[in-house]
Amino acid sequence: MNDSPDTPVLIVDDEPHMRFTTGQTLELAGYQPRPVASAEEALAVLGEDFAGVVVSDIRMPGMDGMALLREIHGRDPDLPVILITGHGDVSTAVTAMRDGAWDFLEKPFAGDQLVEVVRRGVETRRLALENRHLRAELEAQQSAPGPRLVGRTESIARLATMVSRISQVEADVLLFGETGAGKDLIARAIHERSRRSGAPFVAINCGAVPESIIESELFGHEKGAFTGAVERRIGKFEHAQGGTVFLDEIESMPMSLQVRLLRVLQERAVERLGSNNAIELDIRVIAATKIDLKAAAEAGQFREDLYYRLNVVTLPIPPLRERREDIPLLFQHFAVVAATRSGQEAPPLDSAGLSALLAHDWPGNVRELRNLAERYVLIGSAWDYRLEALMGDSEGAGGDMALSQQVEMFEKSLIDQALTRCRGRMNEVCEHLGVPRKTLYDKLKKYGLRAEAYRRQGDEATDSSR
Repeated sequence: MNDSPDTPVLIVDDEPHMRFTTGQTLELAGYQPRPVASAEEALAVLGEDFAGVVVSDIRMPGMDGMALLREIHGRDPDLPVILITGHGDVSTAVTAMRDGAWDFLEKPFAGDQLVEVVRRGVETRRLALENRHLRAELEAQQSAPGPRLVGRTESIARLATMVSRISQVEADVLLFGETGAGKDLIARAIHERSRRSGAPFVAINCGAVPESIIESELFGHEKGAFTGAVERRIGKFEHAQGGTVFLDEIESMPMSLQVRLLRVLQERAVERLGSNNAIELDIRVIAATKIDLKAAAEAGQFREDLYYRLNVVTLPIPPLRERREDIPLLFQHFAVVAATRSGQEAPPLDSAGLSALLAHDWPGNVRELRNLAERYVLIGSAWDYRLEALMGDSEGAGGDMALSQQVEMFEKSLIDQALTRCRGRMNEVCEHLGVPRKTLYDKLKKYGLRAEAYRRQGDEATDSSR
């Protein structure tokens, strides 16, 4: 049996006995044959996002198979068309493949040969439709202002709510999270959702700029302010006028500069090096740290007065290991972005890949996951898309999560993926997972999943692609 029961296969042939035998062979293999007698009839019944493949004879009265191939690919170039050629008609087969036929069969062909070609075509079609759906969903999500916070867990939903609220006020913000947790994305999301979105977003990594030039980078300088200052320089704060300054790794800022930063925050004015004139600033400051600044201040490693000035609103960003249920969705999101950017395709994760994602501890957080998704798309074929091989060693896998928790997380992720793929249609989900309807409903209740939400997502993605 094939992996997708009742997948439609459109059979186009003017000979009744060929339609019957081909259809019978495919029906026994678990497919849903849809025989038609002409190319014109085939085009009339082919709808948008046809889920299966087309099997067509080449030599037919009226519109032949080659003309049908061109017409279908004019509508949907991703729809696999398998052409049937006469015995010894090699030149026609070559022309068909050159014109975009997915494969061809030469009469007479065996039933198992037909089933195998159709099986591979159906799998290719399934992948194409999944990527199409994901791209449509991604485009719909990206139509919202600012970077999107991907995830369905309570912690990410709470964070998204806080970002939305904070964006509408003018308070400075302190972001707290591990390396790679997404502090830069959160800062950009706050900026893009605020009234300052049309003005500059200026980011500076306080740990990456040499201490000798960070003062000039931030505050600017006048010509001749020091040796080598051959012309005036506008600093980051002044350049961000009307917008947002993002100070990443604020804990790395030298103590001597923390005094000047505190003054800028309090007075909303800056003086270039070598100048006595204060320049008024209309900026918002978002700082980010990976350490506990309060503890650092108490230890004398960070100015206490600056900590309390920055700590107007603090947003903790959860590490990836604390929201494991979001990992498959995030991976899928990053893979679609990488595939869209590179023009390549990559198959959806299999159960082994999904298990590897959920078992890993992700010390590099979202950044590590994004890099893995990009490798999966760009070079995954060299490893047969085996995620375990792309991830390298298994150090950090498993962590402190109990086996029962891993099993439940894996099960929930499989159901979530099936609901997404089938757009909440319960009959299809049951068939895809091979479980009775009552069992599926019990699982949905256990994991707090609602089919209606997936149906709405599917409808919104479809609307956005039109």
